[in-house]
Amino acid sequence: MPRMLMACKRGGIYLANFNPSKGTEPGKIRPCLVMQSDLLNEAGHPSTTVLPLTTQLIEGAAPLRYKITARDGLETDSDVMLDQTRTVDNRRITSDTLTILNEQEISEVEAYWRIVLGID
Repeated sequence: MPRMLMACKRGGIYLANFNPSKGTEPGKIRPCLVMQSDLLNEAGHPSTTVLPLTTQLIEGAAPLRYKITARDGLETDSDVMLDQTRTVDNRRITSDTLTILNEQEISEVEAYWRIVLGID
């Protein structure tokens, strides 16, 4: 039986199991950035909206990618894949917090995400 994790926090990076994947969807166990509001996170909502990360870095790929430098439990520099938004069942999240983005990083990710989603 999987252990119960604390509620995820917006701006936190956690490991999630994205298997099985289809087509161009990212698969395997990989870090993801929680983008969902803490109102839902703290209310015990059964799913969480996340952006997967990859270690396959692509320079100059903004707004599709946002680079996060390795720190804390995030062991490798990674790109947030802003074009791969997923809402996953909370049972897919398999770790405690690896690291948390600061306010400037969250603002920059949000700006890129709005471009990708077409939200002004």
